[in-house]
Amino acid sequence: MRITFYFKNSPTDQWLKDLRAALPQADITEWQPGAPQADYAIAWQPPQQLLDEQKPGLKGFFNLGAGVDALLKLNWPSSLPLIRIDDGGMAVQMAEYVSHALIRHFRELDRYAAQQQAGEWKMSRTQLRTDFPVGVMGLGVLGERVARTVTQFDFPVNGWSRTPKQIDGVRTFSGDVKGPGFRDFLAATRVLVNLLPLTPDTTDIINNDTLSQLQPGAYVINVARGAHLVEEDLLAQIASGHVAGAALDVFRTEPLPAGHPFWNHPKITITPHSSANTMREESVAQIARKIMAFDRGDAVAGLVDLSRGY
Repeated sequence: MRITFYFKNSPTDQWLKDLRAALPQADITEWQPGAPQADYAIAWQPPQQLLDEQKPGLKGFFNLGAGVDALLKLNWPSSLPLIRIDDGGMAVQMAEYVSHALIRHFRELDRYAAQQQAGEWKMSRTQLRTDFPVGVMGLGVLGERVARTVTQFDFPVNGWSRTPKQIDGVRTFSGDVKGPGFRDFLAATRVLVNLLPLTPDTTDIINNDTLSQLQPGAYVINVARGAHLVEEDLLAQIASGHVAGAALDVFRTEPLPAGHPFWNHPKITITPHSSANTMREESVAQIARKIMAFDRGDAVAGLVDLSRGY
């Protein structure tokens, strides 16, 4: 079994060492232009050249991440199976990040930090969790973990996905983005958490119309993709007072350009696409299991439906 490996803008020595230990029967080499044909590719943000050169011999392509939107912008061979990572250590990180952002907003910790700087001692009114229903858009592996975690803090939790899901302690909605299920989900939500895959149907999904349907005093936490959010619409909704603020980890342009209004906005918290990172050890173990199963002809989790984009 021959495997070619590529990881854009990252050291590869440890990845290759760990993959070779997990798949000792395989010949694993780092991809270079003109490399010999491989049976499988493992990669993150590969160039089109890798696909063009390797596609005649590839049985499967394994993505080093959960999101595949960047890959599907390439000229992807329709006959090439694409398998994504289900978790790779990201689910617990995402749950941590969302829980922190939610509680930071709910407990008004930014206000207390400002009071400390001003030398003020002033306690805010205690708020009720029942007044802050959380809505998680996207109930895949990461979204489900986030939704389950938030229930542990006794917030009411809603979840929306394209297809029906059942999660203990979570009120779930489903259907098309223009359907009644999505509208009912928004109306039941005050804190909106986005964990959707980026597809043509979900691009710009957080817009004026979506935000206006949230409960008054809404708060937005976006940890999926920057292209889900219409940035001007969020700013307008905050200015109107309908949206109280946002915690944003992803942006349409990354790094966020100097002078962007998000940098110094008093009601927007930003982080540099750091809510969850792929953990090498867990990812290697998962990919090794999947490659061996795939090579035997067994079904594997994470097989991307190319027509849906996830």
